[in-house]
Amino acid sequence: MVSKHLPRWQKLPSFRWRKISDEWTCTLHGRILSLKQDPSHLHYKVMWPDRHDSSKNSSHEGLDGLDGADDGTAELLRRYFSLHLNLGTLYRQWSEADSNFQRKAPQFTGVRILSQDAWEALVCFICSSNNNISRISQMVHKLCNHYGPLIGHVEDVPMHDFPTPKALIGKGVESHLRELGFGYRAKYIAETARTIALEKPANWLDSLRNPRHSCPRDVQVDPVPPSPTYKEAHEALLSLTGVGPKVADCVCLMGLGWGQSVPVDTHVWQIAQRDYKFGKSKVKTFNKVMYDAVGDHFREIWGDYAGWAHSVLFTADLKDFASRKERQGGSLPGLAKEEAKEEEEILRSGRKRRAKVEAVMKIDTKVEEIGGATIIGTTTAYKRRRVRQRV
Repeated sequence: MVSKHLPRWQKLPSFRWRKISDEWTCTLHGRILSLKQDPSHLHYKVMWPDRHDSSKNSSHEGLDGLDGADDGTAELLRRYFSLHLNLGTLYRQWSEADSNFQRKAPQFTGVRILSQDAWEALVCFICSSNNNISRISQMVHKLCNHYGPLIGHVEDVPMHDFPTPKALIGKGVESHLRELGFGYRAKYIAETARTIALEKPANWLDSLRNPRHSCPRDVQVDPVPPSPTYKEAHEALLSLTGVGPKVADCVCLMGLGWGQSVPVDTHVWQIAQRDYKFGKSKVKTFNKVMYDAVGDHFREIWGDYAGWAHSVLFTADLKDFASRKERQGGSLPGLAKEEAKEEEEILRSGRKRRAKVEAVMKIDTKVEEIGGATIIGTTTAYKRRRVRQRV
């Protein structure tokens, strides 16, 4: 067990961390990590499975000056929390470019985007469709418990790592996931796992990473492919079952290091209309062209880390709404539920569909208190139906 500390970090947007006693615990790349926050630091400890070299279970103080006894966890956490990025510099840059950001951001410092494993991010956001935070977390834990390797126990709680794509390609996986409560997402997960494990080149997902961003672990991709652009990575993800524009953007932002990726949902569309005078009307319907235009608009304002700036304003807007609801006696879970119609282009096989696909989008927002910090999570649900289209 190794205990060290990191600079204070306030937001923890991930589905697998759970609170055991007074620590937040999760498995990450073959080890168990536990986090605990005080007024100035985020402390962590790491536990390895019994088969791991016990000589590495030694104690060190701090992150600086580590010698050869370091097991790589310090660097893993630096990358996981994207500590190489100076938030102060980014906030100043966004404030200089955007008066709206300058006005709203000071009360919401410390908002970071985690650098997560691409495969884990992909599966988690597939699970987020038509779902809420609590149920998504339950699904992800079930997936790990049934298909991920056991790393160890924390207070008799079994801790499993996230399953690989190959662990989810068996013939009975889809039906088993349905029995576990995954619903239609079971098919999406099973088919996506088979595609990545059996049809795509080795480390295909990692080949879509932003080459300028340090991922949590170094992955060798052979042969070395040409460096992709954000748009190319986004388009590649759309080829997977169950992945639409927003899920692809969430994976690009949180799993592939594309800081300019801006996931657009109805709430973001309303922010664009209200605060940035985007669009000529107040209609809440928008197609794929409009989806891309909103993201491009924010990228032009905020630059290479537009997705980070977007997350700050998104959090600020929801926090303000949550405070109003509290004053009015409203409940926090599900406080920002609303419905809007959105047209979404879905061209999976390259064939044009005659029928128009109409999607009803539902935003479900949940405000939670975690370790003294306010965590705001949002999920988007789509219900598709076909309607006749006159030609």
